[in-house]
Amino acid sequence: MKKNDDQVLIFDTTLRDGEQAPGASLNHREKIEIAHALAALKVDIIEAGFPIASPDDFEAVHQIARAIKGPTIAALERTMEKDIECAGRAIAPAKKRRIHTFSSGSDIHLENILKISRAQNIERSVKSVKFARTFTSDVEYSAQDTTRSDKDYLVDLYTAVAEAGATTLNIPDTVGYAFPEEYGEMIAYITERVKAKVPDVIISVHCHNDLGMAVANSLAAVKAGARQVECAINGLGERAGNAALEEIVMAIRTRHDVFGAHTNIDTKEIYCVSRMVSRMTGIAVQRNKAIVGANAFAHESGVHQDGVLKKRGTYEIMHAEDIGIEGSDLVLGKHSGRHAFRDKLTKMGLILNNAEAEVAYNKFIELADKKKNIYDDDIISIARDQMDEVPNAYSLDYLHVSAGTNTIPTATVRLKKGKEVFQRAAYGDGPIDATLKAIDKMTGVQGKLTDFSLQAVTVGKDAMGEANIRVAFGPDMLSAKAASTDVIEASAKAYLSCVNRYLSTRPVKR
Repeated sequence: MKKNDDQVLIFDTTLRDGEQAPGASLNHREKIEIAHALAALKVDIIEAGFPIASPDDFEAVHQIARAIKGPTIAALERTMEKDIECAGRAIAPAKKRRIHTFSSGSDIHLENILKISRAQNIERSVKSVKFARTFTSDVEYSAQDTTRSDKDYLVDLYTAVAEAGATTLNIPDTVGYAFPEEYGEMIAYITERVKAKVPDVIISVHCHNDLGMAVANSLAAVKAGARQVECAINGLGERAGNAALEEIVMAIRTRHDVFGAHTNIDTKEIYCVSRMVSRMTGIAVQRNKAIVGANAFAHESGVHQDGVLKKRGTYEIMHAEDIGIEGSDLVLGKHSGRHAFRDKLTKMGLILNNAEAEVAYNKFIELADKKKNIYDDDIISIARDQMDEVPNAYSLDYLHVSAGTNTIPTATVRLKKGKEVFQRAAYGDGPIDATLKAIDKMTGVQGKLTDFSLQAVTVGKDAMGEANIRVAFGPDMLSAKAASTDVIEASAKAYLSCVNRYLSTRPVKR
């Protein structure tokens, strides 16, 4: 991938590393919608997944490669021929495609995980890069845990894979161990020595946030010569997460005097994509989160308010409009027609077929009868409900609960499955517990709720409530989310989603 020396490529890993965040859950339809939004954001590379991990992950990467135009589509794989061959097949439909293969750089990884020597690691890595080149000329190589590795060994390793054909070298802080000054020095050290032999190779970084340094480390690397940053929307990722894309991009944009670089990101799409990822993964953005948090452009202090009213630049180094916040997003109501609704879905990057769009529109009209104001996030929740692709699934048809002081919480639930109708009642410690027990009786499986949270999708007393849950079925752990103006109904729908997905993976009894 050719680029200007002052351009920093944005490699988005929301759909790969971001989806690994505990509590995140995306089916492949949701991944495709997010990929469309990332393309509108104009990220340079989308890391679509880890194809060898599962048939569903392979299919998601394959569909993204077929559907998304503009960004390079990358797939991550280990330095094994079967993995790389799988990645090559998954990304084959993409016009611009990349295989991202990885090994490790630190002795603690080589000795305890891979159980190979440094020399064997170089030999294996070179072989994997050469094999990846048979599927695409765009090959990225990463050595995990570089910040706990010997720098001179890393120079030897990265030089060898670059000479073998790797076009991008990623130097990750896999465990979030580094501090900005030392990380910047390491990037400069490796960059100078590797580029002396392979001048056109692009140096990349991928930083984790275990010590809260992911963004700072990534920016230090940019100053030291890195020209690709791997990051995720809202900072999603393993453990404490990745460097947040929106923070990286806006820092480079706002402080051009420091970095002397730019990205090609359309910053006006940032807020929309942030909200979409939050709603679809079920992971809320904290209010004081930089750039996209609810308080990021809010001023409560009297002194601050006075200054902003006199001149916005007194306390704002960025404008809300820069990231796509332009006042209220109330645009639809109960009298809006199908055409306006479909147009709104399209503008938000939500692609539904005709049948799905009709169901979504009817749910929108039903919601509009219940609440006065319809927000973008309401529409995202409605559309997302149509992306559950589990066949022959149970659906909620009727729910009535009785609860209160000195009353035993009781729920009566009716489910549909094709033409079959089931109805049962149960009592529990509360209305949600009673509802889930009634569902267990009808479906014949019993899940254990391991995590449960509720949050408002939008503002106001009539806001939709979103239930985000994790359910254990023996050793199997599944996550789901659902929204409704009734939080008990939202909880029941989210639980049913987990039940349906669990049942879909079990062998059919004959």
